[in-house]
Amino acid sequence: MAHVQLTQDAALTAPSSVHWEVGNAFSAMIRRRRLTFDLAARASEIYQSIPIRFIDVDLTASLAIASEHGLYAYDAYLIECARARKSPLLTLDRSLARVAAGMMIDVVEVS
Repeated sequence: MAHVQLTQDAALTAPSSVHWEVGNAFSAMIRRRRLTFDLAARASEIYQSIPIRFIDVDLTASLAIASEHGLYAYDAYLIECARARKSPLLTLDRSLARVAAGMMIDVVEVS
């Protein structure tokens, strides 16, 4: 199944931090010369056209998840967002998917 089809007609919600993580990923690819600025700018425009509802997540709950599972805070924010919203977690990250599944959060793994 194509990645885009996984989100067809889905209401996407993410922690506010995702917006900045995407920008950081693009800038890292530019620094490593894996992506030109022009391609990153186009990718950014495409990303920004995706209808995602950004929400704040509970910082203390996120830190508890990070502490218990040895995660970085930004990964814990994703899990906390899914947990609090009772929504599945859409991820490419297998270790993140394992932690979420262990917390009884439905996971949609993208390969």
